[in-house]
Amino acid sequence: MRIKSSVVCVTVDDVPSSSKFLADHFGYHERISADCFASMSRDDDGVDVVFHAVGLEVLPPELREVRVAGTIIAFVVDDLDAEQERLRAEGVEPSLPIREEPWGERLLLVTDPNGVVYELAEFAEQ
Repeated sequence: MRIKSSVVCVTVDDVPSSSKFLADHFGYHERISADCFASMSRDDDGVDVVFHAVGLEVLPPELREVRVAGTIIAFVVDDLDAEQERLRAEGVEPSLPIREEPWGERLLLVTDPNGVVYELAEFAEQ
């Protein structure tokens, strides 16, 4: 198998608010959008993100009312401290400020208006 790209799909109540958050704070842009979904991408190697509206009929019936929960979309960055400062300057307060894990990871979490959680992480040099 050869993977050409990666996409994470999440179901939310308010597609425009999640797509705006991702565009405003993480440099994504809408590739395709409609009332019930938005396909978001970046010009680099970042994973694409698709937001589905709750009740979207292309989803299997058992998944149509399931909202995003317990999923974290993670981005590895070069300067976590600078990213935290940037986000705060943009009015985004981390849901979990920078913390250091014993295995060498530093991370912070932010949450969008629909509860989609984003992790920004950097790893200690090996």
